[in-house]
Amino acid sequence: MSLAPALRRVALVSTIAAAALSLAACSGSAASAPSADADATGAALQTVTAGKLTIATGDPDYEPWFVDNDPSNGKGFEGAVAHAVAAELGFSDTQIVWTRTGFDAAIAPGPKDWDLNIQQFSISEDRKKAVDFSSSYYTTTQAVVAAKGTPAASATSIADLKKAKVGVATGTTSYTVAKAQLGTGDLSVFNSVDDVVQALKGGQIDAMITDLPGAFYVTAAQLENASVVGQFADDKGGDQFAFVLPKNSSLTPAVTKAVDALQKDGTIAELQKKWLSEAVNVPVLK
Repeated sequence: MSLAPALRRVALVSTIAAAALSLAACSGSAASAPSADADATGAALQTVTAGKLTIATGDPDYEPWFVDNDPSNGKGFEGAVAHAVAAELGFSDTQIVWTRTGFDAAIAPGPKDWDLNIQQFSISEDRKKAVDFSSSYYTTTQAVVAAKGTPAASATSIADLKKAKVGVATGTTSYTVAKAQLGTGDLSVFNSVDDVVQALKGGQIDAMITDLPGAFYVTAAQLENASVVGQFADDKGGDQFAFVLPKNSSLTPAVTKAVDALQKDGTIAELQKKWLSEAVNVPVLK
């Protein structure tokens, strides 16, 4: 019996097998699905834990930035923004791993065990030497804190404030806004924000102007008998809040792209309105 046909069959099988291997090497497995940590361009995101996005924040965290000290519930302005950015990157809520860090530790030089961090970090050139920042998701507005029972506490407009004794710290964005909105005739100017707080506490003034995050802190931790009665619409000169990432993180472009997309489609504006105005009853003064 001739061996030629058998040899030809072996050669044919070998050729088919080689072709199959070559195609597999070029195209990958046809059954494989895109990884869960792929961005909109399909490029794999290098995260601390494959298929997960580790987001850090402070401990404890406060309203209106987070609600119930539970960042995983997606409530509060920063909690909602973080979940929206994660979704834009391709991560579901169950793929987010939350962890806690101190504020100063987060912006210190050195390796990190998280992918991004959110806790009202203002972008600054000095901090950029140690960490990366995404584009900004929020620019602070100026707000009015008033002692309860004073005319300023029931103010609903800028005109109402002009009838009250208002204090502000010199050399601040708050002073610039107060001067433009209220004039300087009856404005009480102090050396520092702490001095303004003490003046409000002591009854020297009816209200003070500071940035909105500072206003929340004053009413939560420094003054029991005060409330945030309103905020100004103009955010010119305000601090810009952004996500912090490890220095030279490969994720920085993707997170920036996600924030920009959410700004463009109006998502962040809606979240800002929901959590920094309506939820905490801080209307815009006109």
